[in-house]
Amino acid sequence: MVVRSALSDPELDRLFRALADATRRDIVARLLSGELASVSSLASCYDMSFAAVQKHVAVLEEAGLVSKEPRGRERIVRSNPARLAQASALLLQLEQLWIERFSQLDAVLADPTTSPTPTSE
Repeated sequence: MVVRSALSDPELDRLFRALADATRRDIVARLLSGELASVSSLASCYDMSFAAVQKHVAVLEEAGLVSKEPRGRERIVRSNPARLAQASALLLQLEQLWIERFSQLDAVLADPTTSPTPTSE
């Protein structure tokens, strides 16, 4: 099984690097609940400076997980569920690959006289 993604390797790197941080995952979770939030309202949820939250939002925006739009003097942040779905699809492919490999290992361990058949990759 070949794992394929609609995203390039650099895009995947940015996506998973953005999701590697607990604060950024929390920001995405808050926004996925359907609420729009300004950067300043997000900053009030965390014990860190406005600038630090702004940097987290910038990392998420660079990864395509959120977008910002000006609304008056504020910047409104909204989630991009489609990008998260792309990450989920890739993880599901990887999970299926591991399930197949463990099934092959189970077969070998159950009957050591048989050899596993290689999968086409």
